Amino acid sequence: MLTKEEMPACPVATTVRLIGSKWKLLILRNLNMRSWRFNELRRDLEGVSQKVLTDSLRSMEEDGLITRTVYPEVPPRVEYALSDLGKSMKPILDAMEQWGLQYKKMVEEYSEK
Repeated sequence: MLTKEEMPACPVATTVRLIGSKWKLLILRNLNMRSWRFNELRRDLEGVSQKVLTDSLRSMEEDGLITRTVYPEVPPRVEYALSDLGKSMKPILDAMEQWGLQYKKMVEEYSEK
């Protein structure tokens, strides 16, 4: 989690600092549906490198947005899920989805003219 000193003064900047990358937003989108394993996420998020996915997941776990559960199996199974804090971001993701749908509709209507 960010320390009080690391916290930007602006609340929007705080949110951007936590989820401002393309990959973090898409990870949140996926985890909003269900728990995912690392390789499932990597396959679904076309173009993400293993390093970027690993770094993003670690950062989001440190910030308290996701949980990482390791199951004591052979081979070990690891699943990522939204924490309660991460679940509280659902309205933000829903608003982004609605805006994206409206924008796509506007572009389609404009293209037809």
